[in-house]
Amino acid sequence: MKGSQAGERVQIGDQYYVVASARASRRRKRTLSHGDLFGIFDLSGDVPAAGLEDLGLFFHGTRHLDRLELYVNGETPHFLESHLTDDDVELVSDLTNADVMEDDRVRVPRDTIAVRRIKALAHDRLLEHIELRNYWAAQIRCELLVRIHSDFADIFELRGMVRECRGTFAPPRVTRSGIVLAYEGRDGRARRTVIEASPDPTSVSAEGFVHVLDLAPGERWTLDLAIRCELDGVAPTPSRPFAVTRSARHDGERAWRDSQARISSSNEGLDDWIARSVSDVAMLRSQHEDTYLYAGIPWFATLFGRDSVIAALETLAIAPHIAAGTLRHLAALQGSVENAERDEQPGKIVHEVRDDEMAASGEVPFGRYYGSVDSTPLFLMLAAAYVRRTGDLELAETLWPHVERALEWIERYGDRDGDGFIEYARETPRGLVNQGWKDSHDAIFHADGRIATPPIALVEVQGYLYAARRGLAHVARRLGKTAHARDLRRRAADLRTRFHRAFWMEEEGFFALALDAEKRRCEVITSNPGHCLYAGIVDRELAPRVVARLMRDDLFCGWGVRTLAEGAPRYNPMSYHNGSVWPHDNAILAAGLRRYGAITECVRVASALFEAAQRMEDTRLPELFCGFDRRDRGTPIPYPVACRPQAWASAATFMLLRAVLGVTFGPRRSLIVFDRPRLPAWVHSVTIHDLRLGEATVDVEVRGGDRPTSSVEVLRRSGDVEVLIRN
Repeated sequence: MKGSQAGERVQIGDQYYVVASARASRRRKRTLSHGDLFGIFDLSGDVPAAGLEDLGLFFHGTRHLDRLELYVNGETPHFLESHLTDDDVELVSDLTNADVMEDDRVRVPRDTIAVRRIKALAHDRLLEHIELRNYWAAQIRCELLVRIHSDFADIFELRGMVRECRGTFAPPRVTRSGIVLAYEGRDGRARRTVIEASPDPTSVSAEGFVHVLDLAPGERWTLDLAIRCELDGVAPTPSRPFAVTRSARHDGERAWRDSQARISSSNEGLDDWIARSVSDVAMLRSQHEDTYLYAGIPWFATLFGRDSVIAALETLAIAPHIAAGTLRHLAALQGSVENAERDEQPGKIVHEVRDDEMAASGEVPFGRYYGSVDSTPLFLMLAAAYVRRTGDLELAETLWPHVERALEWIERYGDRDGDGFIEYARETPRGLVNQGWKDSHDAIFHADGRIATPPIALVEVQGYLYAARRGLAHVARRLGKTAHARDLRRRAADLRTRFHRAFWMEEEGFFALALDAEKRRCEVITSNPGHCLYAGIVDRELAPRVVARLMRDDLFCGWGVRTLAEGAPRYNPMSYHNGSVWPHDNAILAAGLRRYGAITECVRVASALFEAAQRMEDTRLPELFCGFDRRDRGTPIPYPVACRPQAWASAATFMLLRAVLGVTFGPRRSLIVFDRPRLPAWVHSVTIHDLRLGEATVDVEVRGGDRPTSSVEVLRRSGDVEVLIRN
């Protein structure tokens, strides 16, 4: 469920919308993630008493730690430095002691005890290695205190939802080596946080444990913590020493990176952005048999049909196995019955899947929720794009029954009135009012600001359906389903005709945002028609007008294209969907500009996102940022509670690079094409290593220059593959 953010418990027009708290927007944080476990810490590696902040250790949508604080001799250590390793496996924090006072004199001076904390996550546990070293010339008596607490808060509580009641907390159980905290939720499932320390503490209580030690001059002392998150019905992973787990995690990350193409450049800033995007995509990948991407941390650390598909499309050029895993997993969750409580119908692709307490107990309808209108056509788009990228007819054959059921859903349920368009209207009053990617309650409206009445047909969704039908016609032909291929092409052509008649606004030279229940156009200027360029539904003769309108100053703010044009009713550059800038939206739009030959505009959008990333913390593009004009503010303004990392924002980097380089694939001819590549002026060369097509790989270097197009050189070739450059 998107459109809901964390912070104050405020309801404005939609039961899931809340505003950001001022506290959540100020603190700098570090994030670790591995599958269904993620942790958000402050720079020191602590989880201060978190309250409604998004700090803590989270497992399957429940916070298992809302306090993890380290004290040395009764004081919080002074912060020196912290960093994540290059592969984001470890958080390393360096600290030092405060003055130790005794009768108004300094017994142990500050900055004499070095404290190093190294954290890593593995499946269901947080492992922490703490090292103390005495740099003073005398022996030091040191008391190390670790304070622990678990509120077992559901992620929706942190997003602001008020619960009538909660489950049952068990009294903390103290053991020789640590503490066991337990909670039984309203869903009937037991959750436990098990904390173990090695060596055993000097003393243990329900709130934490203490180690008392004497450090000789130059002596090192180490403590290992293992914090295991348990969920009834989820098998625990085997316990292993910190060093073994740490090594296995690093090996796993190297293997993951080796499974995909690698990109480097002549621009250090671009390399940093690419490296950050690679790491963030890796952080968000599932740890299941099928590899797919979770949507984002902290609010959407789970499978989302729309988000996972779009992220797979963005990474398709460099890592097509993400698309394969996404398709298989979504096919397995495809709707099978009519269930109004979760907006499910046979053949529909799931919107989100959660197993947190509130979802599992029915307090929110999002345990397995199908309320998105675009997940199904996007699933079909991805299936077609994957086959065109890889030529994998074996997976295409396996998926084809799911493809047919999805197409049947479009005809029977998606097109509610038989006009050839896909519309949405929620079946449950607890579901999402708006069910496209702009799913906040006020995102779809008319030119006078009136909220559109459902059923609503969104402009971009019709483009997705067109692209799906066109692409699947190619797949059907490859599978020998000739009649089906002809029917899909015919339906695509008919949709294209209807689409222009219904959505085109001649005076604006642009497409309307949507059609409401009365088939009245929502005549507002938004970024959504950029997705129609990507889908290829826009007539060639109209495309230049669409391109020009997208790039006008009221939409293009200098950091990217806004979701809504400045001056429109409901425009607010600080809103979620009505004037903000979304990286994935811009990447799709840029790919659409490239498709219609607007290469200069494509490069301009890519450059804007690059420049925005350079000004973001950790060179990380968040889920969204504010749409203030660049001329008024010299830096992009963060949206306070955006997900960081967010899969489709991180993966946008790769779609933008593909668009700039004009890369396409022809697996039947063993061909990789660079069509009029155009490097921006700020990067002289880009090198792609191990670009795969089937069993073959190539290394290529693209170099810029004064010419309208860039040059391409093949550095290495392995296997049956050719590289074609079109200038």
